[in-house]
This record gives sequence, C-alpha cells and structure tokens, in this order.
Amino acid sequence: MGTYSAKKEDVVRKWFVVDAKGKTLGRMATVIASILKGKTKPIYTKHVDTGDFVIVVNADKVHLTGRKLDQKMYYHHSGYPGGLKSITAGTLLKTKPEDVIIKAVEGMLPKTQLGKQMMTKLKVYAGETHPHDAQQPAAMTIEA
Repeated sequence: MGTYSAKKEDVVRKWFVVDAKGKTLGRMATVIASILKGKTKPIYTKHVDTGDFVIVVNADKVHLTGRKLDQKMYYHHSGYPGGLKSITAGTLLKTKPEDVIIKAVEGMLPKTQLGKQMMTKLKVYAGETHPHDAQQPAAMTIEA
C-alpha cells in the first residue's frame, strides 16, 4: 500500500456560495483559497487540482479593516516607460468590486499553471444574484 495520489478523473467537484456581506477581505480570501486548492478534502494532492468551485456574492459589501480603503494601493504596469498605474482599494471597490476579491484570492494561490487553473473555479459577483443555480451550490458560512 503506497501513498495515495489523486488523479484528475477521481476528483468530484462541489459548488459553494459565499456571501461576502460584512466579511473581512483577507480572512474570507484565505478560506476561499484553501477550498480552491482542495485542502479541505481528504484526497488533496499538491500537483493535482482537487479543489471545488466557489461563488462569491455581494462582493461590493466586503469589509476592509483600518484605513485600507484609502491607503491600500493596487499597481499594474502597461509595459511602456512611465506606465505604472495605481488605484486605491476604495476606488476599486466602487468601480470593480469583483477585482478586490479576485486579487486577494489570487495572491494566496500558486503563481503557476495550476494556480491559474484553480482561479477559473472562482466566480465573483457584485450583487446578490448569480447565474449558477443549475449547479445547485451549497451555502457556506465563513466566520470572518
């Protein structure tokens, strides 16, 4: 009897819905990242994507502690000289609230092809509704 290694065909994926209303961003993102990795399953294998799908609703009502709305900056570069762009967390939360949660979870996943594959299982929506009712997602409570 050797060490069990999960195969892509053996993984059964579930769907979960997380309500971000009033939840602290970082604490919620760590739980979501571990679900996307598959760390909550007994068949977890680090080189196989064993994670589940996560739907996040009410992304516009997520909570940031302290003065992060004004002080936390998100940066990206256009690739041209002088092309460094920056935006505060508060501005990003008003314009694209989904991106705040996506960037938080993305930073907690591996920066590899497997990490990109895990990110495809994260679905984030600003409002209360989502188009994934056919998958019968289970509601999940996060203590954050």
